[in-house]
Amino acid sequence: QIAQLLSGYSLGEADLLRRAMGKKIKAEMEAQRVRFVDGALERGVPKAQADTIFELLAKFADYGFNKSHAAAYALVAYQTAYMKANNPVEFLAASMTLDMSNTDKLNDFRREAMRLGIPVHPPSVQTSVGSFDVADGRILYSLAAIKGVGKHAVEHVVEMRGTKPFRDMADFARRVDPRQVNKRTLESLVAAGAFDAIEPNRARVFGGLDVVLGVASRVREDSQQGQGALFGGAGGASESIKLPDVAPWTAAEQLQREHLAIGFYLSAHPLDDYRPVLEKMRVQMWADFCESVKRGSNFGRLAGTVTSRQERKTKTGNKMGIVRISDPTGQYEAVVFSEGLSQYRELLEPGQSVVVYASAEERAEGTSVRIEKVEPLDLLAARQQQSLRIFLRDPAPIESLSRQLEPRGEGEVSMVLLLGEGNREVEVRLPGRWRVSPQVAGALKAVPGVVQVQVV
Repeated sequence: QIAQLLSGYSLGEADLLRRAMGKKIKAEMEAQRVRFVDGALERGVPKAQADTIFELLAKFADYGFNKSHAAAYALVAYQTAYMKANNPVEFLAASMTLDMSNTDKLNDFRREAMRLGIPVHPPSVQTSVGSFDVADGRILYSLAAIKGVGKHAVEHVVEMRGTKPFRDMADFARRVDPRQVNKRTLESLVAAGAFDAIEPNRARVFGGLDVVLGVASRVREDSQQGQGALFGGAGGASESIKLPDVAPWTAAEQLQREHLAIGFYLSAHPLDDYRPVLEKMRVQMWADFCESVKRGSNFGRLAGTVTSRQERKTKTGNKMGIVRISDPTGQYEAVVFSEGLSQYRELLEPGQSVVVYASAEERAEGTSVRIEKVEPLDLLAARQQQSLRIFLRDPAPIESLSRQLEPRGEGEVSMVLLLGEGNREVEVRLPGRWRVSPQVAGALKAVPGVVQVQVV
C-alpha cells in the first residue's frame, strides 16, 4: 500500500517489491529503489524523504512485524510467561511433551528444570505415561520419549499397569502381551532405567529379557487355550523369574546405554565425578567457554564425552570429522580436519571422555568450534588424583577388586574394612602406586560387595 500510494505502483508491481523484500534479493531491491524513488518524486515527495522511506522499508524486510502480527505474538508471549512464572512444573512438562521427538530441546528443558530446582524423575514403568506428566512437584519422564519405544507399546504397558504397580519382573511378564512389547522395546526401556524401581541392576534385567518374554508368551498361550481357568492358574501364569546373577554395568557403560536410549545423559553425566579435577586443571565447561568466546576469547580447553562422530570428504578430497560432544552444561558440535582426525580418531569414539584444545569463533548461528588437540580425560585426571579409599564389610570382593585395580600409576589405594555396625574401621594401605581416577572409582563401585569408594 505504501508503494501504491507514494510511488504509483500497481498491485502486481507492489507484490514484486514485497517478494524481493521477503527473499532479501539484493540486486532486485536496488532496482526497486530506483523505481520507488522516481515514482515518489513524480508525486511530489522530496528525494531525501523518498530515500528515507525506502530505507525504512528495506530495514523492515530484515525482520519486522506489522501491528496485527506483533500484537498476537505479544499476547502469546505474555500468556506463556505467565504460565511459566506461576505453573513452571506443568509448563515445562507440557513443553517437553510438545517437543518429545527433539532430544536437544528435551535436554534444554531438562536443564531449565534443574535451574529452577524442579526434579525430573527418570522414566519408570511404575509411574510414567505416554506424555511428560507431573506429580508432587516433579516432572515424570515420558516412556514414549525413549528411542525405540513406540506409542502403542507405551499405551499397552500403562493400560496393563492400571492402578497396581508391577510387583516384580514376573508380574510384568504375566501382564504384558509380547506382541505389543517386543525385545527391542524392552531393551530400550532397560537402558533408559525404566525398570530401576523393580530391579536396580539393569544388567540383570537386560540379561533376563529372553526369560521375561518366554513367560509372557506362555501366559498368553495358556490364556488363549483357557488353561488358566481350567487348572486354576497353573503353567506360565504361576511362573517366577530368576534373573541372571551378573555384575552391574559400570557407571560409564550404564550412562552410555542411557544416552543411546534417551538422546542425552539424564540420571547423571560421565563428567560429574570429574568436576573437582577439571576445576583444578582450569578446564572449562561448554557454557563457560561460550561466554568467554563472546567476550573475545578464541581458544580454550574443554572437557566432554563424545556422543557421535561423522566423517565427510572436503572439496579437496581430504576427510574431516564432525564430532558431537556433551558435558553437564550442554551439547555441541566441533570440527576436526584431516590431520587431527587421523591423529585423534581413536580418542574421538562415542563414549570416550576427553579434554579438547579448541579454537573458536562467534558466528550468527552460535559458537563455531575447531578441534586442535585431544587428550584422554582419564589420564589427565590420574595425574591430579592422590588416593582411593575402598570401603568393604567383608573380604569377598577383594579378588574382583584386584582384577580391576591397575598398578604403575601415581596414586595410593587403601582398603577400609567396616566392622560391627560400621562404627569401627580397619584401614590397610596397599603397597606401591596405582592408577587412580574417577573412572577407576566408578568401575570399583560396581563390584558387588563394595560399600563405597572415595576419591581423596
